[in-house]
Amino acid sequence: MQLRAFFLLLLISVTTSCQFFETDKKLTQQEIGEIVDFSVVDVSPSFAVCDSVIDKAKKTACFRQTMHQHISKSLAKNIFEVKTPIDETVLVQLFIDKQGEVRLKKIASSANLKKAIPQLDSLIQESLQSLPNLFPAIKRGIPVSTQYELPIKMNVQ
Repeated sequence: MQLRAFFLLLLISVTTSCQFFETDKKLTQQEIGEIVDFSVVDVSPSFAVCDSVIDKAKKTACFRQTMHQHISKSLAKNIFEVKTPIDETVLVQLFIDKQGEVRLKKIASSANLKKAIPQLDSLIQESLQSLPNLFPAIKRGIPVSTQYELPIKMNVQ
C-alpha cells in the first residue's frame, strides 16, 4: 500500500511539475522579433589613419576624406589635355568585401568627359589598386561587405 501511495504521489508531482521544464517564451520571442537593419553597418570601413576616431559619423567622414585624397593625388599626377574646360562630377561605385579588398563596380560619367579623357576609368582603377590597407565594415562584431558611391569632382582647364 505504501508503494502504491509513493508511485501515485510521484506521478502527480511529475505531471504537475511540467512548468519547470518549459522554456521562457518571452526571451525567445524578443530575440526572434529583434529587427536588424542590414542596410546600415555598425562601423564603416576605415584606413589605419581613421582607427583613432571613435564617433561613427566622424569615422565615415575620415574614410571618405582619405579615399578622396588618395584618388585626387593619384589623378593629379597625370596631365590631361582637353579642348574645352571640364567641370563635372564622376560617381565611382565601390565594393569593399569582408577582407577589406576594394573592387570597382561602376564609374558613371558623362559622354563628354569620356570623350575628353578616355583613360579616366583606367586611371581611377589604378588609384584604387594602390590604396593603403583597408579594414572592412563591421556589423554586430562581424566583418561584412559594403558598397559605397564616391563622387569625384573633375575640374580640368
